[in-house]
Amino acid sequence: MQVAERQRSATRGAAVWASRACIFTVDVEDWFHILDLPSAPGIEQWDQLPSRLEGNFLRLLDLLEEAGSVSTCFFLGWVAHRFPHLVREAARRGHEVASHGYAHRLAYRMSPLEFYRDALKARQVIEDAAGCPVYGYRAAGFSLTSRTPWLHEKLVEAGYLYDSSVFPARRNHGGLTGAKREPGWVRTPAGEIAEFPVTVVPLLGARLCLFGGGYLRLAPLGLIARMARRVLREGRPVIFYLHPREIDPEQPRLPMPVARRIRCYVNIGGTAHKVATLLRQFPCGSFLAWMEDAGWTKAEVGCASK
Repeated sequence: MQVAERQRSATRGAAVWASRACIFTVDVEDWFHILDLPSAPGIEQWDQLPSRLEGNFLRLLDLLEEAGSVSTCFFLGWVAHRFPHLVREAARRGHEVASHGYAHRLAYRMSPLEFYRDALKARQVIEDAAGCPVYGYRAAGFSLTSRTPWLHEKLVEAGYLYDSSVFPARRNHGGLTGAKREPGWVRTPAGEIAEFPVTVVPLLGARLCLFGGGYLRLAPLGLIARMARRVLREGRPVIFYLHPREIDPEQPRLPMPVARRIRCYVNIGGTAHKVATLLRQFPCGSFLAWMEDAGWTKAEVGCASK
């Protein structure tokens, strides 16, 4: 894939408004991949734990297919290594396959070299499983912060075209409250990379994300839809995100404080219905498709699809 030179000029900012599609993303991890929790098992234990990923992930793909939408699937490299058939199945159904790093580590707890090696290993493992190039990356926990000014540069060095790790609001595992809300290009010493910040809206005096994770599970459906239409009127894409475990009320529960338990598990039973309803109202595509429609790439898509 090539970056379209005409959009890397002084006028390329206009391309942000060229496509108003919604983007659906799945962070492909299992029930035990919960960050920064003392009771969460380490990577050396993951192979011995019962997985619930396959059924949950395929159910999400079915929901997307029923709605006529596709997504960007950010696979953990570890997941791609253990379940390469799920990577191939996502690609076969026309979804874009992307990277969520290999070992699900917070970016700000790695050195630049550790981060680079993790991101490169993940891309290579996922590409081997999918049989096609991987262009996109999302850090575990959206953990791009002021402590990781090198993150975009290392992603360029690791061969990525775009990133979706900026959370332009307050959150536990990151957050850049002053970051731009719209997609754009980031210049680094290694080259340029496109950045797709998580979608936030000003509400009650703060920037809030209503379109993924616990925010999506807890917020009323009508409010999510109203704010999504507002974002689209502003010319930004709405980026939805979800983990397969968030549609699985039967998953094992890890011990954690009450407030964290609410964020992780409340309303899981109704998430699949909410997602299906949103997909009927807001047909979704992938990041790669958005970039092509906006003129940001000259792509040979391969197995990554709109």
